[in-house]
Amino acid sequence: MALPDEFLYQLKSANTIDSVIGSYVNLLRTGHDFVGLCPFHSEKTPSFHIYTDTQSFYCFGCGAGGDVITFIKRIENLDYIEAVKLLAQRAGLEVPESSHDGKLSELKKSILEINRATANYYYKMLISGEDKRGLKYFASRKLKPETIKKYGLGYAPGTWDGLKKHLLSLGYNEDEMIAAGVRTVGRSGSNVYDTFRERVIFPIIDLRGNVIAFGGRIIEGNGPKYLNTGDTPVFKKSRNLFSLNFAKNSPVKKLILAEGYMDVIAINQAGFENVVATLGTALTPEQARLMKQYADDVIISYDSDSAGQKATARAINLLSEAGINTRIIKMDGAKDPDEYIKKFGAQRFKMLLDNSGGAINFELEKCRQGLDTETEMGKVEFLKRCVGVLAGIKNQLERDVYISKISKEEDININVLRSQVNSEIRRSIKTEKKKQWRAIKAKPFFTDKLVPESSSCLREVKAEEGILAYLFRNPDKTEYVKKHIEPDCFITEFYRRIYNIFCEKISVSDDFSLSLFSDLLSDEEMGKISGIYAKNKDIIITIQNLNCLLYTSDAADDRISV
Repeated sequence: MALPDEFLYQLKSANTIDSVIGSYVNLLRTGHDFVGLCPFHSEKTPSFHIYTDTQSFYCFGCGAGGDVITFIKRIENLDYIEAVKLLAQRAGLEVPESSHDGKLSELKKSILEINRATANYYYKMLISGEDKRGLKYFASRKLKPETIKKYGLGYAPGTWDGLKKHLLSLGYNEDEMIAAGVRTVGRSGSNVYDTFRERVIFPIIDLRGNVIAFGGRIIEGNGPKYLNTGDTPVFKKSRNLFSLNFAKNSPVKKLILAEGYMDVIAINQAGFENVVATLGTALTPEQARLMKQYADDVIISYDSDSAGQKATARAINLLSEAGINTRIIKMDGAKDPDEYIKKFGAQRFKMLLDNSGGAINFELEKCRQGLDTETEMGKVEFLKRCVGVLAGIKNQLERDVYISKISKEEDININVLRSQVNSEIRRSIKTEKKKQWRAIKAKPFFTDKLVPESSSCLREVKAEEGILAYLFRNPDKTEYVKKHIEPDCFITEFYRRIYNIFCEKISVSDDFSLSLFSDLLSDEEMGKISGIYAKNKDIIITIQNLNCLLYTSDAADDRISV
């Protein structure tokens, strides 16, 4: 059953879109509305708009859009009813019992229950199970009992079905266990076994305290060093960060980015709560944008080996694209933060953090690798590499500071160096334009997945968008428009469906809101109709003969008339 209109009205009134989105995104007021950096794609110039009059949002960069429920669905990776429940909890409201969660929502609920029961099982196996290898391993890594309890660490014994038997006794079936990722179907498809065996376990917990996945480290024998839960209905590796549930509570808006579970736990145990790590993958754009919600500055504390340095370089670029200031610690005498803290202590590690260098200095220092800068050839090659780094600095003032720095350190004329950098910038721009043009030529003609008719009937499509925009802003004209335009007048299937939904919903609602559609449309479809509202904000439609409107509109003009 659909949620009652009275409840949805109360929910939206208690969760105004600017207050909700403002808790995730830094917003700047522009008149009655707001703008900010889009949390759904990387950008440096704000294209994310919040419209208070219709309680909607739209990003002109990536096309994301919708109401407050759509936003929570996307930002928290929830389905519709889960987003409603989260907003209801935020406002202290109770979701009506008559609402129907749906199969996916019920499955997610079961998976979360299974994950919590699994985490408890692994913890008991670690503390009181017969196999003590897991406990010995954590003791060898100098973890305190309170740290083990804080992170809910565990141990998966070597049996193939020990967890299965435990979960069956709690009433869960094997299909649910497979969906949760705690049981795995073999390659032949005929055998199923516990996913984690003879591994120490790191539960992955989301911001609401739910156990959403697991990481397991092998301690003996063959196999991958780390094994992680694959993507499930409640977990996406690319969108989550290990220990963010603790780091988000840090009083300082700064995060430490470590490379793995043990580094994070060691740093946290040493007194630094604001530490996170990725989940078995390199840093992703989604994770960088997630970090931006909690920090303006990130200190990268990756391993000092070559793999760690490559990962650092990648992370610098992604964090920069997300608008985060990046610094890097340089560890001497230890391969990773865990080892450094054990050898030198928490106070020395704090000094590393306080004296961490900027990302540009890290890149410039890398330019020296493999070169003897005391020789002429080595120095020339070093400066050539520096030119490439300096040309990549977008801010002109910041770029000039580093040009001056290299000029003084290497005793080279600053004007010569600046000229080389400017030349490299021009070359890069020219190369990028050629690359973009080649990509354009290589792509087939653009087709809109939701409105494929755009490629052949653009004028009619624009007219239909104009009619919908007019109705969104003038819902009181609905009956008048319905007299002149039948649904069959729409040549696009998607806009015909929107027109039908609108006419049906508005007949029992006093005001228009994008929330009229939120339980019926996908996130992509919500973005599309949000774009119609946002892009046609100042449109003027003269209604004289609406039957002709679909066929006589001028698509090149913002004024649709007959």
